[in-house]
Amino acid sequence: MRSQAKLRGIYTPNIVPLDSRGEIHERELRRYVDWLIAKGVHGLYPNGSTGEFTRFTAEERVRIMEIICDQVQGRVPVLAGAAEANVKETIRACETYYELGAAAVAIVAPYYYKLSPRAVYAYFKEIADHTPIDVTLYNIPMFASPIDVPTVQRLAEECPKIIGIKDSSGDLPHMIRMIQAVRPRRPDFSFLTGWDAALMPMLLIGCDGGTNASSGVVPELLVKLYDLTLAERLDEARELQYEIVTLFDAMIYTAEFPDGFRTAVRLRGFDTGAGRQPLTPDQQAELSKLAHKLQCLLAQHGFTDEPAGGCAAAGPADDDIARIVNAVVAELKQRGLG
Repeated sequence: MRSQAKLRGIYTPNIVPLDSRGEIHERELRRYVDWLIAKGVHGLYPNGSTGEFTRFTAEERVRIMEIICDQVQGRVPVLAGAAEANVKETIRACETYYELGAAAVAIVAPYYYKLSPRAVYAYFKEIADHTPIDVTLYNIPMFASPIDVPTVQRLAEECPKIIGIKDSSGDLPHMIRMIQAVRPRRPDFSFLTGWDAALMPMLLIGCDGGTNASSGVVPELLVKLYDLTLAERLDEARELQYEIVTLFDAMIYTAEFPDGFRTAVRLRGFDTGAGRQPLTPDQQAELSKLAHKLQCLLAQHGFTDEPAGGCAAAGPADDDIARIVNAVVAELKQRGLG
């Protein structure tokens, strides 16, 4: 049986570069993987939400994993998204990714059908009883059936193959309740936050790391925030968290997810291509405006040059309004109303 170290640190839910035909751009994906590892991320997380797993075929998802595992060559662990439309296909994906060398898989609770906690438990129990690879639960209530605390606790106590949870709700009290319920009996269980805007506070209350889309754009900053927080250099960490929130908000709220992140990765020098979700002309124009804003934000850290014409500083009133709007949108999404 393959041994598994506890999942810790920053895992990048990477986008998949596409060529002019909308097909997987293998050369650029390999270059992107090498860049992320060189920038210090602790692991990769392909076939997740940021990787647009639902927009690729099952065969393409396997091909993405083949490319990434081959390129990684064991330098960092690979946490593979293995969510398929039913339990049989999900177990098959677990078997395939185990053979390819993934360290573990992340599986979202069933989506489309709204399921009860008992049904969510039964789904993961069936997978845990038949998978050859360790499993990380993936709680993303805005897209799939939520995984409540009693269900996490029961699965952790009954299923040794379930080794952690990635929670993208951004709900700090929920994370505290999970840690309180699970860690006394399963100190090996990993808690990872998928909400970039709360990485520092999540680490402070006991999370082991994060699966953060922003780390695919500015891996230097997310790794630095992780290191500063663990070193208890909290004033520096807090200022960096504020800067990451500004960038994260621009990428996640100003465009169709994850097009904002794809656009930002392009600004870091990669031929990402267009996403597979068609956009209207108005959306295309908005994405061009976002690219200008993102280039200005990245230029502040020396990651890009300023765009032609420079960057106009937003006034305090604009900043305040943007923060209020983003806070309201985030709260609505968290409550399932966004």
